[in-house]
Amino acid sequence: MFLFDVALEALGMVLDPTRIGFMLLGISLGILVGLLPGLSGTVGMSLLLPFIFGMDPFTGMALLIGMVAVIHTSDTFPSILLGIPGSSGSQATIMDGYPLAKQGQATRALGAAFFCSMIGGIIGGIVLFITIPIARPIILTFSSPELFMLSLLGLSMVGLLSGKSPMKGIISGLLGLAVGSIGSAPAVAEYRFTFDFLYLSNGIPLAVVALGLFAFPVMIEMLSTNSAVSKNSKIEGGAISGIFTGIKDALKNKFLVVRSSVFGAIIGFIPGLGGSVVDWLSYGAAQKTVKNNKFGQGDIRGVIAPESANNAKEGGALIPTLMFGIPGSGTTAILLGGLTLMGLQAGPTMLTTGLPVTLSVIWTLVIANIFGVILCLLLIKPISRISTIQANRLVPFLFIILLIGSFQSTRSWGDIIFFVLIGLLGLVMHSLDWPKPPFLIGFVLSLSAERYLWISMDRYELTWLTKPVVIVIGVIIIAFLFGGYFMKRISERYEKSKDVGI
Repeated sequence: MFLFDVALEALGMVLDPTRIGFMLLGISLGILVGLLPGLSGTVGMSLLLPFIFGMDPFTGMALLIGMVAVIHTSDTFPSILLGIPGSSGSQATIMDGYPLAKQGQATRALGAAFFCSMIGGIIGGIVLFITIPIARPIILTFSSPELFMLSLLGLSMVGLLSGKSPMKGIISGLLGLAVGSIGSAPAVAEYRFTFDFLYLSNGIPLAVVALGLFAFPVMIEMLSTNSAVSKNSKIEGGAISGIFTGIKDALKNKFLVVRSSVFGAIIGFIPGLGGSVVDWLSYGAAQKTVKNNKFGQGDIRGVIAPESANNAKEGGALIPTLMFGIPGSGTTAILLGGLTLMGLQAGPTMLTTGLPVTLSVIWTLVIANIFGVILCLLLIKPISRISTIQANRLVPFLFIILLIGSFQSTRSWGDIIFFVLIGLLGLVMHSLDWPKPPFLIGFVLSLSAERYLWISMDRYELTWLTKPVVIVIGVIIIAFLFGGYFMKRISERYEKSKDVGI
């Protein structure tokens, strides 16, 4: 009962008109940051830090969490309408959201995405609340061997996301691992593949790789045809009907929404795995378990799964951040700095003297998700018209935004150079029909997998292979691989039987 009493007290603090105003300000800024490709939650949070100095914790958290809650909602706009990842958490949404936009069903995809984002955000807040009494014993069971196995779980998605050419996908994933290893080694004091170029000493930033790999080829393709994203001059079915169709799609697949949301919260809970891969993991899991799917060709379920997961992930990521001072994502790493500026210390005190602030974070996360989705739904009609603008008018503006977004990574000319180089690589892969998601998965997980493997071998030698959690995760990986293989065979048989008219 004590926990519920404090929760009601925290709700009263959050609903104070002044704090609601700051929450709405954070939501508005978060939507703006999400709309602009390359400006991730880390950048947005960094911009807010100077303004929260001296604020009381409840007001400061209302501003910060208001932004955190909606960035992965509004970043859906560029992912679906333009085929450009608004942030690292919206990359998988492109796979089916962009094809739907090409078919003139942008509002349907956006309606489903926003509704699922709201449900995912609420479930993420609920998971955070439920986890409070039991967080410490669970999180302390994860050491380097378990984290290495989780990285392998992410890498196992390479084969799944390879389409009809597993070998191409494996090579693409290995190439991503190689590019991810550029810079300082995580376990030994040496620099790799820098070629005496100082910029490469810290590796190539994720934003540069993601924007170059996915956005650059899309821009070139649009310019070469001088066509709009959508092949239809009008949004099919009207904005309102499209939105409701998307919401109906989400309700029809309610079990997928809930499952993906819980999955996203759990992945966000694991420090070190990061939010850059949660949408791919959710997308891959859905592709393996959903029957008769056409993922990658405009299947609405390929939008529902990652969008449910990426908002729920924020609730999970806040668990290790608030309770142990371990950031679960780049955004929560900045949040730790915000806590310090407001005179708070992440750790066990957030469950004792700071418990009202922790619970206010949960309330803010849930309320901001609801407000943010309502605002995004109201913006669908005007923003969806972006997909009908001709390329020669849209691409120059977008290209400047992409260059600015890339330059924000380290504010070095190297960001621009490697944005173009990675973009040319993405263009070649696009032309040769090589899958790009495996490359990004390999890049994101390269350093974490190497780091945790080195630590595990140094600390446990080979005995870590006998740890129970390691064995369980290993079984899950094997089940995913074989399950994906059999699901693919079943799908191929289904398509073949359909073609011959059986």
